[in-house]
Amino acid sequence: MSVTRGPRRTSRGRPPGQVWILLVIVALVGGVVGGLIAHALEGSSSSSPGSASASAGSCNAQRVADDVLRSVVTIVAAGSSASGTGSGSIINRDGMVLTNNHVVSVAANGGSLKALLADGQQSAATIVGRDPLTDLAVIKLADTKSLIPIAMGSSADLAVGQPVIALGAPLGLASTVTTGIVSALDRTIRVPSDNDSQAVLIDAIQTDAAINPGNSGGALVNCSGQLVGVPSAGASVPNESGGSSSGSVGLGFAIPVDFAKTIAAELIENGKVTHATFGIAVQTASEQTSSGSSTGSVGLYISEISAGGPAAAAGLRVGDVLTKVDGETATIDRLTATLLRNHPGASVSVTYERGGKAHTAKVKLAAPA
Repeated sequence: MSVTRGPRRTSRGRPPGQVWILLVIVALVGGVVGGLIAHALEGSSSSSPGSASASAGSCNAQRVADDVLRSVVTIVAAGSSASGTGSGSIINRDGMVLTNNHVVSVAANGGSLKALLADGQQSAATIVGRDPLTDLAVIKLADTKSLIPIAMGSSADLAVGQPVIALGAPLGLASTVTTGIVSALDRTIRVPSDNDSQAVLIDAIQTDAAINPGNSGGALVNCSGQLVGVPSAGASVPNESGGSSSGSVGLGFAIPVDFAKTIAAELIENGKVTHATFGIAVQTASEQTSSGSSTGSVGLYISEISAGGPAAAAGLRVGDVLTKVDGETATIDRLTATLLRNHPGASVSVTYERGGKAHTAKVKLAAPA
């Protein structure tokens, strides 16, 4: 299979699920033919996201579509050498729209950006801020008359089997609605990002609601029409020529809204997101060390450490092996997720081995130098 990309703490205490080894990540932007802080996020609701829960079997998709489509826009982005369409959700009456970074990044350096509303109106738009590492962005519509923000739900109480609805503009086809269920939770998905880097979707929601190119940045909602996720990736099956098939195969992934809201608020406030760092470089401990010998331990081997950085200040050294991070088995994905869930200044507990003995430490995370 290949995957088409379509509080900061959101963990439920379960380790992220591992996506099957044959899943590969590519972009979910459609072709152009075809698509703070608390008061910054209007339309939020205190109602339970599970008010129409898995026991209901399925959502009333027609009612949800009538309520939610007016809050979902089709985004058309163009740059000097590329263009595409995606989707977004209106999150306040000031014209702020939550979407994916990969939907708008082509317009980041002097390109053009516009949004098509469900009623047929068009509005020019500008980028407020974007975060390539989490694949999230916020844009602002120039025309803010009669905007209806999407109702905000919570992803904290989502359950496997719970019905959900995806709304967006697959292949540029605006106001498209697909239905399905939450088929898994807590996935860790890596997708291509700016300048050959990778974005990481942590605690991602897996759904069988059809997610196709152009759905990226749109809305995954519960049966009450509340936003619970931002569709960002979808799977496809490789063909014999090495390419991948087109169309949804029933494996889509969305960024949980509780995490997305925090990133959006920071983008609205500052125009960027400052992520935390441990001040280390690591490799899996089963890999060979620089000396050519195996550590014999399970975890993350510290191959580099920043002088005066958070890990060094906590007493860690090159050659130590991290075995646990915040009580969970230390893996690359776990370490990355911990950094994305926490702000600089947060303390993270780690367990590490040195000379065959276990030690614990508290690492106070910092902003990158």
